[in-house]
Amino acid sequence: MSDAKSTNITWHAGHVGRRDREALLGQRGATLWLTGLSGSGKSTIAVAAEHALVERGHLAYVLDGDNVRHGLNKNLGFSPADRTENIRRIAEVAKLFTDCGVIVLTSFISPYRADRDAARAIFASGDFVEVFVDASLETCEARDPKGLYKKARAGEIPEFTGISAPYEPPERPELVLDTAALSVEASVAALLRHLEANGYLKR
Repeated sequence: MSDAKSTNITWHAGHVGRRDREALLGQRGATLWLTGLSGSGKSTIAVAAEHALVERGHLAYVLDGDNVRHGLNKNLGFSPADRTENIRRIAEVAKLFTDCGVIVLTSFISPYRADRDAARAIFASGDFVEVFVDASLETCEARDPKGLYKKARAGEIPEFTGISAPYEPPERPELVLDTAALSVEASVAALLRHLEANGYLKR
């Protein structure tokens, strides 16, 4: 059942199509959806991959979970319903970027499989690449770069993924990055190899 409240609206097509923009950029637009526990390395890998792509002459952009919550999603908390709406909104934004021909790197915990599947469903085939940034809870908690696990263990952060809220790992991601074994550089290299092997980088 649709929850759309806008009525009497029409989609307007432009004179410049997606393929025109992709030809201009020398790449195929795509959204690389990095998912994993807090501290797994999602944001670090996304930022490093963006830099590597731009250095190679490609247009890439990171949509980071914390950054998006400063603006677009600042009215959302971390309840299951708010997490679902957070992912829905960012998926729609990422789809627009992808239509522009941009290689989008999103770094969101996105803990629920159903929400990630719903995000994938709005994209055309091949436009959504799920990347599981795989690190165990023990590894992430040992890193604890923001001190969040310590606060969650002390009961200061309710509904914290991995501690008081669940994380459902992907079942069939296009790419798995084991950050307990791979360095940031090796993870980025694996991500770039996937893009090259699957025709996203045209030059």
